[in-house]
Amino acid sequence: MTKNHPDEMQADLRKAEWKIRTELAAAYRLVALFGWDDLVFTHLSARVPGPEHHFLINPYGLLFHEMTASSLVKVDQNGEVVEAGGLRRVNPAGFTIHSAVHMGREDAGAVMHLHAADGVAVSAHRDG
Repeated sequence: MTKNHPDEMQADLRKAEWKIRTELAAAYRLVALFGWDDLVFTHLSARVPGPEHHFLINPYGLLFHEMTASSLVKVDQNGEVVEAGGLRRVNPAGFTIHSAVHMGREDAGAVMHLHAADGVAVSAHRDG
Protein backbone atom coordinates (compact mmCIF):
# COMPACT_ATOMS: atom_id res chain seq x y z
CA MET A 1 0.00 0.00 0.00
CA THR A 2 1.40 3.39 -1.02
CA LYS A 3 1.29 6.21 1.48
CA ASN A 4 -0.05 9.28 -0.29
CA HIS A 5 -1.45 11.28 2.59
CA PRO A 6 0.88 14.13 3.66
CA ASP A 7 0.46 13.26 7.35
CA GLU A 8 1.60 9.67 6.72
CA MET A 9 4.60 10.85 4.72
CA GLN A 10 5.55 13.35 7.45
CA ALA A 11 5.24 10.64 10.10
CA ASP A 12 7.59 8.42 8.09
CA LEU A 13 10.12 11.27 7.78
CA ARG A 14 9.95 11.94 11.54
CA LYS A 15 10.56 8.24 12.27
CA ALA A 16 13.47 8.16 9.84
CA GLU A 17 14.96 11.31 11.38
CA TRP A 18 14.66 9.89 14.89
CA LYS A 19 16.45 6.71 13.79
CA ILE A 20 19.27 8.79 12.31
CA ARG A 21 19.43 10.92 15.47
CA THR A 22 19.83 7.84 17.67
CA GLU A 23 22.47 6.35 15.39
CA LEU A 24 24.44 9.61 15.22
CA ALA A 25 24.31 10.07 19.00
CA ALA A 26 25.58 6.49 19.38
CA ALA A 27 28.39 7.25 16.93
CA TYR A 28 29.41 10.28 19.01
CA ARG A 29 29.51 8.10 22.12
CA LEU A 30 31.59 5.46 20.32
CA VAL A 31 34.05 8.12 19.20
CA ALA A 32 34.38 9.16 22.85
CA LEU A 33 34.71 5.54 24.01
CA PHE A 34 37.58 4.92 21.58
CA GLY A 35 39.27 8.20 22.56
CA TRP A 36 38.97 9.72 19.09
CA ASP A 37 37.33 12.93 20.28
CA ASP A 38 39.39 16.06 20.69
CA LEU A 39 36.67 18.42 21.88
CA VAL A 40 35.85 21.08 19.28
CA PHE A 41 37.96 19.85 16.37
CA THR A 42 36.20 16.54 15.71
CA HIS A 43 32.73 16.49 14.18
CA LEU A 44 30.18 13.97 12.98
CA SER A 45 27.05 14.79 11.03
CA ALA A 46 24.18 13.00 9.32
CA ARG A 47 21.81 13.99 6.55
CA VAL A 48 18.14 14.36 7.53
CA PRO A 49 15.77 12.61 5.10
CA GLY A 50 13.62 14.94 3.04
CA PRO A 51 13.97 17.63 0.40
CA GLU A 52 15.10 20.46 2.72
CA HIS A 53 18.88 19.75 2.72
CA HIS A 54 19.09 19.63 6.52
CA PHE A 55 21.66 17.77 8.54
CA LEU A 56 22.35 17.03 12.21
CA ILE A 57 25.52 18.03 14.03
CA ASN A 58 26.66 18.36 17.64
CA PRO A 59 26.06 21.54 19.63
CA TYR A 60 28.72 23.50 21.46
CA GLY A 61 28.65 22.72 25.15
CA LEU A 62 28.29 18.93 25.21
CA LEU A 63 31.08 16.40 25.35
CA PHE A 64 30.77 13.47 22.97
CA HIS A 65 30.01 10.98 25.75
CA GLU A 66 27.05 13.21 26.76
CA MET A 67 25.45 13.30 23.29
CA THR A 68 21.83 12.18 22.95
CA ALA A 69 19.48 12.00 20.00
CA SER A 70 17.52 14.99 21.24
CA SER A 71 20.59 17.15 21.89
CA LEU A 72 21.72 17.18 18.25
CA VAL A 73 21.17 20.40 16.30
CA LYS A 74 19.42 20.40 12.93
CA VAL A 75 20.88 22.99 10.54
CA ASP A 76 20.18 23.92 6.94
CA GLN A 77 22.73 24.22 4.15
CA ASN A 78 23.35 27.88 5.10
CA GLY A 79 24.17 27.11 8.73
CA GLU A 80 20.88 28.38 10.11
CA VAL A 81 19.62 26.41 13.09
CA VAL A 82 16.33 24.76 12.15
CA GLU A 83 15.80 22.83 15.38
CA ALA A 84 17.85 22.65 18.55
CA GLY A 85 17.57 20.46 21.60
CA GLY A 86 18.57 23.13 24.11
CA LEU A 87 22.00 24.26 22.98
CA ARG A 88 21.77 26.16 19.72
CA ARG A 89 25.37 26.98 18.79
CA VAL A 90 27.38 24.81 16.44
CA ASN A 91 31.05 25.04 15.53
CA PRO A 92 31.28 27.20 12.37
CA ALA A 93 34.28 25.24 11.07
CA GLY A 94 32.46 21.97 11.63
CA PHE A 95 29.41 23.29 9.82
CA THR A 96 31.51 24.54 6.90
CA ILE A 97 33.28 21.23 6.40
CA HIS A 98 30.17 19.10 6.78
CA SER A 99 27.82 21.26 4.72
CA ALA A 100 30.29 21.24 1.83
CA VAL A 101 30.48 17.45 1.89
CA HIS A 102 26.72 16.99 2.31
CA MET A 103 25.94 19.42 -0.51
CA GLY A 104 28.64 18.04 -2.79
CA ARG A 105 27.84 14.40 -2.17
CA GLU A 106 24.11 13.74 -2.12
CA ASP A 107 24.91 10.05 -1.56
CA ALA A 108 26.75 10.74 1.72
CA GLY A 109 24.37 9.93 4.55
CA ALA A 110 26.92 10.73 7.25
CA VAL A 111 30.27 12.47 7.54
CA MET A 112 32.97 11.91 10.17
CA HIS A 113 35.93 14.29 10.60
CA LEU A 114 38.34 12.80 13.12
CA HIS A 115 41.87 13.49 14.30
CA ALA A 116 42.63 10.00 15.58
CA ALA A 117 46.33 9.56 16.32
CA ASP A 118 46.72 6.78 13.74
CA GLY A 119 45.08 8.87 11.02
CA VAL A 120 47.18 11.93 11.85
CA ALA A 121 50.34 9.80 11.75
CA VAL A 122 49.49 8.35 8.33
CA SER A 123 48.52 11.73 6.88
CA ALA A 124 51.82 13.24 8.06
CA HIS A 125 53.71 10.94 5.68
CA ARG A 126 54.44 12.07 2.16
CA ASP A 127 52.44 9.13 0.74
CA GLY A 128 49.80 9.18 3.50
